Amino acid sequence: MTVPRRYAAFLFDMDGTLLDSIPSAIRAWTGWATRHGIDTTELLRVMHGVRAIETIARFATPGMDIDAEYAALTRAEIADVDDVVEIPGAAAFVAQLPADRWAIVTSAPRALALRRLAAAGLTAPAVLVTAEDVTTGKPAPDCFLAAADRLGIAPGDCLVWEDAPAGVAAGLAAGADVMVITATHATHATPLTTDQPSARDFHALRVAVANDGWLALDAAG
Repeated sequence: MTVPRRYAAFLFDMDGTLLDSIPSAIRAWTGWATRHGIDTTELLRVMHGVRAIETIARFATPGMDIDAEYAALTRAEIADVDDVVEIPGAAAFVAQLPADRWAIVTSAPRALALRRLAAAGLTAPAVLVTAEDVTTGKPAPDCFLAAADRLGIAPGDCLVWEDAPAGVAAGLAAGADVMVITATHATHATPLTTDQPSARDFHALRVAVANDGWLALDAAG
């Protein structure tokens, strides 16, 4: 399958798209839910791709200090990165891209994002939009709009790379095209039904950079 158009920039989600941190996240969130008597199954069903502080607020019990719980959960996730790895081929794929033509747009806080990227052997790009950079997280489009703005590129000229329903919705709401990476869907039983173009990982993907800097994606194979 070949994506038929060129893009001025690529905007990548991080967790589940460029790297696999799902086991770490599940451990942290399961521990948090268990301590507070929260339905773990329902929490894990909806927390992927969403800012943690919004998920905590959604499931908060009476009297819970949301900011304190968010800080504690973030510390737990930062301390648990031993099995965080890149999605196959991700590092080589982003290495093909001009520095001013891609960004990472994640629901994770900045400290956690940098920690996970380092653990997976990935280098943060010049434009890194994190949980602190927006007041409303995915599925709102704010984060992708902010990344496009920082790159100086119209959102409609961007290709968003995602793995979670909230992120796909955010990318489409921003006016961008979306490519879905499915690697973690198979390995962690988190299926996503989508009519967007998709690829399992980055191994079969190639990018041609035109003289004007625009990116042509070949997803054949």
